[in-house]
Amino acid sequence: MDQPSGRSFMQVLCEKYSPENFPYRRGPGMGVHVPATPQGSPMKDRLNLPSVLVLNSCGITCAGDENEIAAFCAHVFELDLSDNKLEDWHEVSKIVSNVPHLEFLNLSSNPLSLSVLERSCAGSFAGVRKLVLNNSKASWETVHTILQELPDLEELFLCLNDYETVSCSPVCCQSLKLLHITDNNLQDWTEIRKLGIMFPSLDTLILANNNLTTIEESEDSLARLFPNLRSINLHKSAGLHCWEDIDKLNSFPKLEEVKLLGIPLLQSYTTEERRKLLIARLPSITKLNGSIVADGEREDSERFFIRYYMEFPEEEVPFRYHELVTKYGKLEPLAVVDLRPQSSVKVEVHFQDKVEEMSIRLDQTVAELKKHLKTVVQLSTSNMLLFYLDQEAPFGPEEMKYSSRALHSYGIRDGDKIYVEPRMK
Repeated sequence: MDQPSGRSFMQVLCEKYSPENFPYRRGPGMGVHVPATPQGSPMKDRLNLPSVLVLNSCGITCAGDENEIAAFCAHVFELDLSDNKLEDWHEVSKIVSNVPHLEFLNLSSNPLSLSVLERSCAGSFAGVRKLVLNNSKASWETVHTILQELPDLEELFLCLNDYETVSCSPVCCQSLKLLHITDNNLQDWTEIRKLGIMFPSLDTLILANNNLTTIEESEDSLARLFPNLRSINLHKSAGLHCWEDIDKLNSFPKLEEVKLLGIPLLQSYTTEERRKLLIARLPSITKLNGSIVADGEREDSERFFIRYYMEFPEEEVPFRYHELVTKYGKLEPLAVVDLRPQSSVKVEVHFQDKVEEMSIRLDQTVAELKKHLKTVVQLSTSNMLLFYLDQEAPFGPEEMKYSSRALHSYGIRDGDKIYVEPRMK
């Protein structure tokens, strides 16, 4: 059979990891790799191969000499082949079958949808635990074949594959713990429930950027579908428009972490309101949008939730409100405290035997106050001395002798006194 044209895996490997390009030891697993047997490529004693091979964007179309791959890659456990030109699963199988300890394989952005993955080829992937097929446009038939032949698969990445539906596998994959299926077009919840059927042991489900709509499922059914789900990411699920969808997340019995950014339902709230309302509605979560929920924050959020809904009509009050009232009791509304600086005060102005109560602005200066008092005390500003008496001050009146000083700097309060005296000539 003719070998596909283009650069081979082995050719790229020899070029990238030659002593000229990769001459030094660079961390664990690095160094010159010399196979135990004398057979194989004459280059085997001068390639500096790490146990993690990164060969992305190298134009690879085929495997190359399988004996050489086996000679050089016996110790390799991670292989990144993303953004190459691999379109034949048989060529991928030739590479993988000669890397016996391979656990991580990245095939993203290779045109592998152009060929059919046969079970005999998929069998060479048997030891892989983490598989990345982002932007490969891999069909669900291909995914099902992989699932049947990878008994130890724990993490699967299927992003950017233009999925609008999910096709159920004939067998469940009990080993899968993480499914990353972002940036597709899975809108209807009936498609998501198929994932629960296929992957009953799922711990982490990342569904960001899928325009997911309402979660149409009973609480009991959700608990059965995702009995082990600990973390879910619903970022930018544009179809989630009601709080009932958020409440249904409580049906997952082991859920601890939720990510919910870019949800239309939450856009009308402030950042603080958004976080507190979510924490209060999701009593079991310990992490929200990547931030840990401390015990103190949970209590603050739940008390906020009670006060937020206490004035709502009974028919609009969520059930969670009544649960929290049972926990904390009915709370008093928080007092509204105006922390803005006082703009004016009422003081007593004393001049000779006269006393007049006046309202004065605190943003004006001593010179401006004197102008204001001219008509009251019948003195020119140059012939006027002012003294301020704090009603609680133990040292007596303080002369207000700096014309440019603002009144608020004296700390004047309602009920304080200002004495006006003529300047002695």
